[in-house]
Amino acid sequence: MKNIMNAMIFGFKEILTWNTMKYALLSGFLVSVVWGFIGYLLWDHMIALSSAIIEFVPFSMVRSNGAWMLSTFLWFQLVIITFALIFAFFGNFILRTVSKEKYTSFSIWVILGSAVFWSVVWFFKGEYFYHQFLQLLTWLPFETVEKGIAFLIAFYFIYNAIVVSMIFLASVFSKPLMSSVEKRHFKEDDVVRDHTFKIVGYTLKDSALYLIASLIAFPLLFIPVINILVQTVLWNYLVKDTMSYDAAALVYEEVDTKEIKGKWKGLGTISFVSILFNFVPILNFFGPFFGEISMFHYLKSIKK
Repeated sequence: MKNIMNAMIFGFKEILTWNTMKYALLSGFLVSVVWGFIGYLLWDHMIALSSAIIEFVPFSMVRSNGAWMLSTFLWFQLVIITFALIFAFFGNFILRTVSKEKYTSFSIWVILGSAVFWSVVWFFKGEYFYHQFLQLLTWLPFETVEKGIAFLIAFYFIYNAIVVSMIFLASVFSKPLMSSVEKRHFKEDDVVRDHTFKIVGYTLKDSALYLIASLIAFPLLFIPVINILVQTVLWNYLVKDTMSYDAAALVYEEVDTKEIKGKWKGLGTISFVSILFNFVPILNFFGPFFGEISMFHYLKSIKK
């Protein structure tokens, strides 16, 4: 357990350094722009597909899950709006008191604080918001409810595409990123540098399996609570399997997948913490890099 905690603390510290932030922020910006543009071009088709899927779901389930999805969407919006308002009203003060080196990390802490604040509000008042949305969806005609849920499903597709793309890019950048970490913290060891194609190939395989599993499990996303569990399990599988192989490929000369699975407790804990980033907009850019760095540190510690 000590190795696990040390690895995660190391991961948190490392993602707040500029060296890691430049990878996360640049990747996140590019991925968001690309998928935002794709979503803009295909939005009508995605809405049509979502509407066709909803037709096979009982109306009561659509309404109930729609209320939950709208409540979650409101939480996301409040987190982002709170973050924006803080910088809108206190931007000048922040610029005067926070150094340029710490400005990005300070921004992350602000949005994390916003997410925690609204999570506490939802913990005590979430049931109230849910019932209000449920009542609203009861008043609306079915076609309006259908379009509203179709919009959220299309947004879900885009967001998932961003998450998977970020994991892929974290894999692609794993060698230069870990080489930098190695120079600063593991000078006595060398990062293995001849597994790049294996890492990318393994990531593509895992991404394909994730997409297949997501399609099979998609009907479960219309069941409140179950949908959160299903999405958590799917993300956890993708992050754990992909990131653990990436980290192992940079630590060991020969990667033994059975040996990696034998360390499921430590790697699973790190991957679970890593996927929590995905539930917070913007912070989801940093999740894959946190997982990659923490698993790298964890496997290094065990190897020693």
